[in-house]
Amino acid sequence: MSSKSKRQQTMAKRTREQTVRERRALKQEKKAAAAAARAEGADSTLLAETAGDGTGADPALESPEEPAGIVSL
Repeated sequence: MSSKSKRQQTMAKRTREQTVRERRALKQEKKAAAAAARAEGADSTLLAETAGDGTGADPALESPEEPAGIVSL
């Protein structure tokens, strides 16, 4: 039988593999959290756009009557 010729897995290799599994799990958790935050952000911006005067325009983006930095006397 060839079972005696198999080499046992070292503790160092097991530790490395465990570290890789943990990193992958953390990365997936971060990606899921980021996706949830993006989805939450999209929902809140949609609500903000529909609220207000009904036009959906952001008053902060509208151009002012006088350019900033110019003072009329």
